[in-house]
Amino acid sequence: MDDQLKHMTGQVAKGTMTRREFVGRAAALGVTAAVANSMLANHAQAAAHEAPIRGGTLKIGSSGGESTNTLDPALTASEVPLNNLRHLYESLVEVDPNGEIENRMAESYEASADAKTWAFKIRKGIQFHNGKEMTPEDVLKTMQRHSDENSQSGALGIMRGIENMKVDGDNFIVELGVGNADLPYLLADYHLMIQPDGGMDNPGAGIGTGPYTLEVDEPGVRHGFKRNENYWDADNRGHTDYNEVLVLNDATARTAALQSGQVNMINRVDPKVAALLDRAPNLTVKSVAGRGHYVFIAHVDTAPFDNNDLRLALKYAINREEMVDKILRGYGTIGNDMPINGSYPLFDESIPQREHSIEKAKEHYAASGHDGSPIILRVADGAFPGAVDAASLFQESAKAAGIPLEIKREPNDGYWSEVWNKQPFCASYWGGRPVQDQMYSTAYLSTADWNDTRWKRPEFDEMLLSARAELDEAKRKETYSKMGQMIRDEGGLILPMFNDFVDGVANNVGGWVEDPNAELSNNKAGIKCWVKDA
Repeated sequence: MDDQLKHMTGQVAKGTMTRREFVGRAAALGVTAAVANSMLANHAQAAAHEAPIRGGTLKIGSSGGESTNTLDPALTASEVPLNNLRHLYESLVEVDPNGEIENRMAESYEASADAKTWAFKIRKGIQFHNGKEMTPEDVLKTMQRHSDENSQSGALGIMRGIENMKVDGDNFIVELGVGNADLPYLLADYHLMIQPDGGMDNPGAGIGTGPYTLEVDEPGVRHGFKRNENYWDADNRGHTDYNEVLVLNDATARTAALQSGQVNMINRVDPKVAALLDRAPNLTVKSVAGRGHYVFIAHVDTAPFDNNDLRLALKYAINREEMVDKILRGYGTIGNDMPINGSYPLFDESIPQREHSIEKAKEHYAASGHDGSPIILRVADGAFPGAVDAASLFQESAKAAGIPLEIKREPNDGYWSEVWNKQPFCASYWGGRPVQDQMYSTAYLSTADWNDTRWKRPEFDEMLLSARAELDEAKRKETYSKMGQMIRDEGGLILPMFNDFVDGVANNVGGWVEDPNAELSNNKAGIKCWVKDA
């Protein structure tokens, strides 16, 4: 039986047998579904450790691309620019698929006993694409740029927790007013890519230390990258000669491109077609649960959303179970109007789950005193897979509670620059962050540039700072619990579902690793994978 199962796992890898067929045949041999899936996972992990093949071209079909996109890491807000960053740049440290810190531009780091002072030793001998050697001064200038109030950086909320930064020999030194054991996770933020002179002169030049150099930059259309022959970590990244990121915002077009072989991988497979797509002989659907969430966000400082009864009415009106069933098709779980789930350390499972209740929605809507005028919800196909359908479900359940929700469909191009974080009520998504401090610092700290619900509560900020300094995990968990419940009950976040990251990958791609940090292997598939028939 062992030989038969081994042969079957090989068939799955080659694409001549679907995973569903494998599980079914394994069951006929007396193997449980759990064991069968574990065998496939182990086989995939073994395949990921195969020796990389050098050469060839790898193409990624990605949503989240616009004509307004830039190569400035500070302004990255969607998936195509993030894929571009991974090709061109690198950060001090990264978070690996197991949630551990991996050193990149820093070869090591250490902290003082109170976690207030951190020293990151910077690697020597690493060149930028322009031939200049990277130095600790480049790191310092990078961090200073993202600390500038005028930078519009998505990492600005993180940087505001730093009191002082300096260079001491080979070390980049960070000094905090309040100790923070999670600082390396914060500095792994993808905006904080190291650039020559910090990118002060030309932040969108595309010059970094990454495994690829820029060849083509056509925002909203495509981006091309050539392997960096001087890359310092060539054994582990940058295996192909050339990579291309094609902007395919339409889910049907992305799927067709993968099926036809136009691209080797796509992000955001529509859950409605995922099971069918997984049966195709030449490709596999990869799904991994994580911290990503599909949401509707309201500005709590803008009428009518400055009324908490109205916000609660909308939260009770949404039918989470229906949305997970019809939009995610099982590729995700229900949300609880807070950005944290069980994937996070120190998550409090005792927080009550908000239930769908038309009666409570009616009560809160009546208490809000709303005048009955249309409540405009802006949405686009590119906000998240099934976003328009999700908005329609929301509209129907709100209607049952007497809430006049009106959908305004926006074009994909320009959605992330003109609608998200600007219009008072819209659909959005977050990929999540490795730790709670980073998620809250990025999107809920009063001063955060990406505070897309305009949530500004001094007591919340104080709890965030106290949690950073708290070394007692039980007390820290208690503080995070209070913060989560505050957002749940008073914030402008309507979070019906946590999504799995669902990608489609051709079977001629090697080196794929499941990473719960974000889609497409935390958007590193392009730099870590290779093409088997190169």
